[in-house]
Amino acid sequence: MRQLPLTSRRIGVIAIGLALAGGAVACGPKSGSDAKSGADAQPHKGGTLYVLNNQAQEDFDPARLYTSGGGNIPSLVYRTLTTRNRADGAAGTKVVPDLATDNGQPSKDATVWTYHLKDGLKYEDGSPITTADIKYDIERSFAPELSGGAPYLRDWLVGAASYQGPYKDPKGLSAIETPDAKTIVFHLNKPEGEFPLLATQTSFAPVPKSKDTGTKYAEHPVSSGPYSVVSNENNGEHIVLKRNPNWSAATDDQRKAFPDTIDVQSGIDQAVIDQRLSAGVGKDADAVTTDTNLGPAELAKVTGDKSLASRVGTGHFGYTDYIAFNPKVKPFDNPKVREAIAYAVNRTTVVNAQGGSSLNEAATTFLPQQAAFGYTPYDPFPAGATGNPAKAKELLTEAGYPNGLTVTLTHDVTKGDEQGPEVATALQEALKVAGITVKLDGQEHNAYSDKIHNVSSEPGFFLAGWGADWPSGGPFLGPIFDGRQIVTGGDNFNNAQLNDPSVNNEIDAINKITDLKAAAVRWGALDKKIGEQALTVPLYHPVYKRLYGKDIKNVVISDWTGVLDVSQVAVK
Repeated sequence: MRQLPLTSRRIGVIAIGLALAGGAVACGPKSGSDAKSGADAQPHKGGTLYVLNNQAQEDFDPARLYTSGGGNIPSLVYRTLTTRNRADGAAGTKVVPDLATDNGQPSKDATVWTYHLKDGLKYEDGSPITTADIKYDIERSFAPELSGGAPYLRDWLVGAASYQGPYKDPKGLSAIETPDAKTIVFHLNKPEGEFPLLATQTSFAPVPKSKDTGTKYAEHPVSSGPYSVVSNENNGEHIVLKRNPNWSAATDDQRKAFPDTIDVQSGIDQAVIDQRLSAGVGKDADAVTTDTNLGPAELAKVTGDKSLASRVGTGHFGYTDYIAFNPKVKPFDNPKVREAIAYAVNRTTVVNAQGGSSLNEAATTFLPQQAAFGYTPYDPFPAGATGNPAKAKELLTEAGYPNGLTVTLTHDVTKGDEQGPEVATALQEALKVAGITVKLDGQEHNAYSDKIHNVSSEPGFFLAGWGADWPSGGPFLGPIFDGRQIVTGGDNFNNAQLNDPSVNNEIDAINKITDLKAAAVRWGALDKKIGEQALTVPLYHPVYKRLYGKDIKNVVISDWTGVLDVSQVAVK
């Protein structure tokens, strides 16, 4: 996943939103299932579920949504070829069939993937869902007018690099074949064993060409899921969903669709969201949030109240906050300098700067601490919880800096941001003990993002973070360490500008593997190999804790999204 925008982070706390749907995460003291004490009664159908969010569900068009995240709201309306397993914790990292009969049938070299649709699939108007509709939405996702979606298919599909969508080129993509209404075949440029994971994204939802209204489609999309859009005000600020009468649970074993209505209200101050969920008065008893995280102060208050503590869900999402180095900038071209910094880091003070161990877990691996990513425990520069300044000084001497050195750390100036001044100051103090004087270069958020993602302006030493679009090492290690993904004319995320043929070749080799468990083992080994080069210093994996209303039942939080899954929730 792209580095999260500021709006998906809780000011004064940690990453939220898109990542939890988006943000960040790792292992917490409780799983989603641990937070089910408020769900002791059997869930049943009926009622209205209220979703109280800070961020609007913008661009509610399957071609424009980056993932099916957004607190899972899009997946209530848009079904896709495959989807994530709707289960707690690690079980929720599995990919399962949705519109398709299976996770796809690959060719021997994984360059061709074939899917067949289930029987009985219908839109909200009762018309049949066809593979031509899925092909059409994928083609729509290439249209400049509908930008914003995930970019993978432009790189993966044969001949798709310059395609501009069906409005300009109605001939469509020849790399996608639909020999009949229930079969769809994808032809790829290279082996992609993780194609079933990509097929969970909303660009794989069906859109009937006859109902396409272009940039206005988000206002009244045609539903293939259990709910239809009744209204969409101010580009996702207020969305109301009602049951789709032509959705059938017989074709969908993932979405429970308990409530009759789902009312998504956005633009609410995060403190107000916490207050309303805590009080649970009236409609707020039937409310949840998918983008507002509890901060240290709120969490302390909640923890001291048993009734509130029983209504806190903990999310796990693949995200890592880390120190990034640009080895083209001195003195970071010297591996021993980078290693010295790795030893000098005090992860305890960093974690405390971000709200403490309940909201963050110290990290020594770049990959998140979940098996689906290929997590393999390792620590190439073991410095303990508080750092090893003596070892750092020893390495500095070997690097030619017996009297220490002075470096500049670039960070986001926004207080509370994951790459903000609190973390920067904690690192400054820790490195000082090791004889490293750190000057802080605080940048306004947009300027900071522009600076660190441009190869011509990228500093040598800065704070960064990364989350994956699906639970695998591929979208985690590839954009950060694959030399062929270095971008010189746009946003670059390979900050170390690493272009190691052995790393590139191993990425290619793993991408050929269609057994995701076997691939995970290889991703873990590659993570360890890269980690030993000290191109980054992993700092922590954020943990998400969120309140839900007192009458909410059936709380499910998977390690895929880390967000309470609204497709599973029931109200009293």
